Formats: sequence, structure tokens, C-alpha cells
Amino acid sequence: MLAEELIALYDAGSETRPFTQTHPGLTPAAGYEAAAALHRHRVARGWKPVGRKIGFTNRTIWPRYGVYEPIWGTVYDRTMSFAEADRAVIPLDGLLNPRIEPEICFRLRSAPRASDPQALLEAIDWVAHSIEIVQSRYPGWKFELADCTAANGLHGRLLVGTPHPVRGLPQLAAALPSVSVELLKEGALVDRGVGANVLDSPLLALGHLVAALASQPGAAPLAAGEIISTGTLTDAHPVQPGERWSTRLQGLPLPGLTVRFE
Repeated sequence: MLAEELIALYDAGSETRPFTQTHPGLTPAAGYEAAAALHRHRVARGWKPVGRKIGFTNRTIWPRYGVYEPIWGTVYDRTMSFAEADRAVIPLDGLLNPRIEPEICFRLRSAPRASDPQALLEAIDWVAHSIEIVQSRYPGWKFELADCTAANGLHGRLLVGTPHPVRGLPQLAAALPSVSVELLKEGALVDRGVGANVLDSPLLALGHLVAALASQPGAAPLAAGEIISTGTLTDAHPVQPGERWSTRLQGLPLPGLTVRFE
């Protein structure tokens, strides 16, 4: 049974061939069902869900990975942390083939009533810059869509920067598509990205998640207090212990983040 294999795989912390190879005909919906079993297993062991991550919202990287639609996964108290003074140390123990992704995240003050931008804005408490560390239990980052849905959206870690209340950003919806980020390794520029890469705007990525959850039987809708990271503005880049990475943002009053991996 796929769910049992998935739970054993995560408990062991090991790589595996893509499930689409070992389970021919595996669908993205079946992948989500297996991820839901992993979620129940984790909650039973004391993990507390604190939000969601959206993956593959950046259309510019779809051809690179062969995945052509967004996915989502659950973020937990054991995988999320807040930066102190916009700096953090993140251990990579337990993560396989980790990569860094600079993102924009939101905290919800209420459950979004609809997926249109105005309803979404009314549901958001604050916005922040975030960095997600994604991982691939499939060697070489070679997989199909269903492999990603089964693997909890490839989520590894989420670092959240300084929050900025949405009520202090009256032009947030207009600013999000053009917000830009520079991703640096040891001070050297590695990549650039903009908000429009993420389904045209991080706000629209949030709307996509609201609609996607509503269409999936058994998927819990978003709730007040959840933190939602909306997807990488750049490509995802490999990271290793001992490296220092940082970001610079323009277009929103959000500070960049500095991360050292160990």
C-alpha cells in the first residue's frame, strides 16, 4: 500500500525510486491521499500543522522539472521557524537533496471566503518574506506530478521573516506582481525573480490554493492562523551545510533574510 510505503520512507529518511515507477498509473489525487495518511501519522506522533506551502507556482521552472501545475503540502511546527533579526541557522539533517527557495508568505486572520483578490486580502493578517527548503526523496530531482503530491509537496523547512501587517500596505495587491528578489550565496548573486512568476502574483497563488482545496475531497480548507508560503520566485538551488545564503527584496517593505546551513 502506497501510504504505508510513504510513512516508512519518511520514518527511515531514505531515498526511493519515484512512486510513479513502482506504482504504475499513480494519479496526483492518489498521491494526495497517501500524503494525507502521512499527515495523520505525524499528527498522531505530536506534530502540529501550522500552515501550507504551495509548490510549482513558478511557471518559469515547469519545463525544468516536468511538472506543469501547482501542488501543496502541510507545514508543521517542527518544520517552520521564525528568523531572529532576519537571520537564522537551519540544520539540514534529515533532508534529502535540499534546495533553497525565496518566497512570499501570508498569515491568515480568517478563513478566505472566496478565491478572488479582495476576499483574499480581507482574510490576510500579515505578509512576510520567507525561505522554503524543499527536498526530493527521489534521486536527481526526477519525478512526476503524482510523486510530488505524495511527498507532501516536497516540503522540508520554512523560515519566516519579519511580518508586516496588511493594513499598513494599502497597495499590496498592486505591488505583489512586481516585488523582486535577489538570491545570493556567500554574497554572490545566484538568481533573480519577481512576484509575477508565481501564478502572476503571490496573492493569486493563494487564491489557487483556496480553489484547489475546495476541489479535493477530504482536504481541509484554510483556517484562521495558518501561514501560507506561496511558491518560489526563482528557481530552486541546491544547498549544503556550511553555506551562507541571503536575499534582497525590492517593491515591498520586507527585509531580506540571511541563512546559514549546518
